Amino acid sequence: MKTFKKLITGIALFYIPLQTMAWGNNGHRITGQIADSYLTPKARAAIKKILGNEPVSIAGNWADFVRSDPNYKYTEVWHFVDFDRQMAYPELTEYLEHDNSEDAYTKLKFFVGELKKKNLPQDKKLMYLRFLIHLVEDIHQPMHAALNGTQGGNSIKLQWFNESTNLHTIWDSKLIDFQALSYTEYAALINHTTPAQRAEWQKAPITKWVFESEEISTKVIAEAKTLDLQAYNYNFKYISTINQQLLKGGVRLAGLLNQIFG
Repeated sequence: MKTFKKLITGIALFYIPLQTMAWGNNGHRITGQIADSYLTPKARAAIKKILGNEPVSIAGNWADFVRSDPNYKYTEVWHFVDFDRQMAYPELTEYLEHDNSEDAYTKLKFFVGELKKKNLPQDKKLMYLRFLIHLVEDIHQPMHAALNGTQGGNSIKLQWFNESTNLHTIWDSKLIDFQALSYTEYAALINHTTPAQRAEWQKAPITKWVFESEEISTKVIAEAKTLDLQAYNYNFKYISTINQQLLKGGVRLAGLLNQIFG
């Protein structure tokens, strides 16, 4: 346990925030905490064998932490999937099914396939599981499935309570942190679902997750280009969307982990 704490501390010290980070630390933790509440006993045991004492809520941030390490720079493009134009769901599904880029969609599909293998070495299991958790969470942050042209909202400069920032960061962390809750408090506040709702969300394919986020990001980015953002009003308008995406991400992450390990 001491070794694990030292590792987390060391990673945090060398962590450098990056423009394309999806959800802030709390966003990933909230989603992971929700997912943990819906794991089957079999999946929970299998995950513990891989992660050890690292909870799912913490494992989701690892993929962002290691991006400050030059050895992992190649993973930066894994955190998002962008599109040249808006597409209806059937067309977007067709596009993704033929996608051969290194992006959030293709890498998530890769990690799902690899983690189903029984003979995968432990070091790969650990890396792939951490990335799988992270990318499910990333895909539910709308700015990580966006149309090309604004860098997922990074190039849209805005003021948030007199602080210079950008649209991407507002959706990553500003709106979540504005609620002034710990990640466990936040998860407990929004984690209310019915079995029917969970079943509906979990049966949706990954292409649907991407489509939902792209629809949100397209609307939000178009609006923000002509927006005189008032933080209180913006929070009132979009916090329910943020909460829905965090909740969906957690429920779907649990469904995927149960499918792989359950």
